[in-house]
Amino acid sequence: MITLQFRSRYRAVFFLSITLQLPSSPSSWRVSCGLRNERRKTLWRGRVLSTEAIQAVHVLKLAKNSPSRLEIVFNSNLARLLKADLLDAFSELQRQNELDLSLKVFDFLRREPWYVPDVSLFNNMILIAGKHKKIDMVEKLFSELTNEGLEPNARTYTELIGAYFTVEMVEKAMETYELMKASGLTPEELTLTLLIRSLEKAGEANLLETIMKECDDYFDYPHKFLEQVRRKYVSIIEFPPSFGAILEDGAFVAGGRARLKVG
Repeated sequence: MITLQFRSRYRAVFFLSITLQLPSSPSSWRVSCGLRNERRKTLWRGRVLSTEAIQAVHVLKLAKNSPSRLEIVFNSNLARLLKADLLDAFSELQRQNELDLSLKVFDFLRREPWYVPDVSLFNNMILIAGKHKKIDMVEKLFSELTNEGLEPNARTYTELIGAYFTVEMVEKAMETYELMKASGLTPEELTLTLLIRSLEKAGEANLLETIMKECDDYFDYPHKFLEQVRRKYVSIIEFPPSFGAILEDGAFVAGGRARLKVG
């Protein structure tokens, strides 16, 4: 058997691989072709950006300081994108922390005929707006989410809580946490970790103790969760007597308190 392989490069993006397997009998010759992509930039959840999405992100960033140029980009480049490419470009702008462009693309895609309200899209926008300390925008997005008939989920409330802590609005963060529980949602590990980290940082000892006690309602082994949080994030944490004291070596002691210092 003779094997021949030809390789052709097209526009520095695609490679065409052709393999010829040639047995001794020409009548049984077989030709197989395969198309494979060169490595391309990946998104935060493992998705691969198409060439069209990459180009859209690029031209948007080039035009972002010129309203007239930006309008042209939206009416031409973005208007021609497939749904998947537009959503990928939207996600990539968020990954690159482009708040204003992300918001404009979000408004644009919500006017597309294929658009269906999606809570995850709002959650992502609330996250990036919170990072930029745009609380008015965060609250507006939360309101628009409900106006579109969506129900906030645990992540929605977690992102909202995080946004309030970013601007040191502890009371609003705790109100949102209570609203989350009142809506029937169970706080997730991420929610409670965020609360513990933020309250410790804010020096809110009483609220911190309350949240730590509540961990008993949501975890089978609350001590293990709290120890994990302590080791990863918290510099000094004081455990209530009901949890026992966790020593610096990770051992548990029934009853009492311990101030834990992480180097």
